[in-house]
Amino acid sequence: MGSVYRARDLHFPNVVKLVAVKEMINMAPDPLVRQTIVQNFEREANLLATLNHPSIPRIYDYLSLENRSYLILEFIHGKDLETVIQDSNGFIPEDQVISWAVQLCDVLSYLHGHKPDPIIFRDMKPSNVMINHNGDVVLVDFGIAKAFQVGQKGTMIGTEGYSPPEQYRGEANQFADIYSLGATLHHTLTRRDPRMEPPFSFAERPIRRINSNVSTELETVINTALQYNPSERFPNITAMKDALIGVARKTGMLSKITSALPTGAGSIKPLWSFKCEDEIRSTPILYQGSLFIGCYDNNLYSLNAADGQFQWKYAAEGGIVTRPALYDNNIYFGSEDKRLHVISARTGKVVWTYYTEGKVRSSPRVAEGHVFFGSDDNDLHAVNVNSGRAVWKFATDAPVHSTPLVVNELVYVGSESGAFYAIDFRGTLKWRFMAKRAITSSPALKGQSIFFGALDSMLYCVDMKNGWAIWKYRLGKGSVSSPAVSDDYVFIGAADGFIYCVDINTSKEIWRFKTDNQVSSSPAIYKDSLYCGSVDGYLYCLEYRTGRLRWKFESKGAITGSPLVFDDIVYIGSTDHHVYALFA
Repeated sequence: MGSVYRARDLHFPNVVKLVAVKEMINMAPDPLVRQTIVQNFEREANLLATLNHPSIPRIYDYLSLENRSYLILEFIHGKDLETVIQDSNGFIPEDQVISWAVQLCDVLSYLHGHKPDPIIFRDMKPSNVMINHNGDVVLVDFGIAKAFQVGQKGTMIGTEGYSPPEQYRGEANQFADIYSLGATLHHTLTRRDPRMEPPFSFAERPIRRINSNVSTELETVINTALQYNPSERFPNITAMKDALIGVARKTGMLSKITSALPTGAGSIKPLWSFKCEDEIRSTPILYQGSLFIGCYDNNLYSLNAADGQFQWKYAAEGGIVTRPALYDNNIYFGSEDKRLHVISARTGKVVWTYYTEGKVRSSPRVAEGHVFFGSDDNDLHAVNVNSGRAVWKFATDAPVHSTPLVVNELVYVGSESGAFYAIDFRGTLKWRFMAKRAITSSPALKGQSIFFGALDSMLYCVDMKNGWAIWKYRLGKGSVSSPAVSDDYVFIGAADGFIYCVDINTSKEIWRFKTDNQVSSSPAIYKDSLYCGSVDGYLYCLEYRTGRLRWKFESKGAITGSPLVFDDIVYIGSTDHHVYALFA
């Protein structure tokens, strides 16, 4: 037994850095018992030092002083779940409980997958679950957490009411944590403390009889977790998490729990994946339930967005790295066969094609009856969207890989020479801005400002009316990533492996997030999250205001295309030849 204090770390005199100090006073008279207590406290310190997860407090130090031992831990701003339950007026909404439950499944999955030995928490209960100021869960008090070894038994340790039957016999494996989580969720939804009830009597207190607002689907998940026999519970914590997310999808609550997604690198499993015949470097689009994406095997694929089932493919004569565009039930995309292809979105049959003199790596943009795109023939092409006939071509001085931005009857695009152009609908140059190296990045707009990156290691902000530089921000290395803008932030990746967040008004860096290889992918913003791939093979989900990692998904190849996020699903292609659909 002991106390936990809020303290200030005086190693940092100029800032207020708060920490939690966990104190254990050893009053045992028997020397062997005293030694065992100290060893157990040290074991908790050593265990925490091996863990790295956003839902587990970081440990800063451990020390002993006479008969007292101390852990110095990350201070969690918030309340424990038991206090939240007590302070709530009425029942906590189901979507909020599912959100916390999924996060708890994630951290338990991390512990159960710990190497070299799985870790069983053994004391899941509301008072050991902190809800921080962001509304996320943090698991605290690892005093009785233990590395699991098959066949090992011990004394009964846990909390009556939350512990499963086998834990009373000194047995605790991953099924014990599943039961305790079920008990914690039952308490949260019903406000009935299981410590005040007979052990293992949850079946006598059906959730919906106490709280009729709870769905039958969620009640079923919790009842499964609370089965008396371990073999009748979920086979693992990941299966329980999948069941919870399934409840959220079925009840229409999935969009409300986007912050409750996995944080462990290997814990995310795709909803579906589809294998193509070569690398995927392009970005998908979604239309009427179908996903369209190009591949280096020369095909544009149409897949069922719900389950990834193949629908049809259209064969070009060169690799496809462009993102398709949609107009009037037709798909527009460029290929390295030097053509712009237009095909029916329903059948995949060709409508018309347009030939250029160079490979087409610039994604098309459809606006005002025209389709605009660049080519390696150094031209920006404007083509009639219905007839496929050239309206005009604007000659740049280098290949055009950037995707045009069309706004207020002007077309903005960069070239591989470092020139950035503003061209009117007659094909006449209005102004030109020069960077020092190639502009592969596609422009983004906010207000009167246009943002784009360049290989000269700069993120530029220019005035859309005259091309004057408003500001420029130096990245660590060059960028081919296209910026994304949300609120007052602009986000971009760079070859130094960082994803950057910059204030659009002041050009000051807000945060940067390090991946393990260059970031050629372009960020996508959805709700309060940023999604971006890296050449390290991961798709990252970050809280976009802080840069905090929420989860990452590992593919088996570099991710250079950009994610598409729609209706709480993120779609991404990888150079491992696969298209993936993941919960956003």
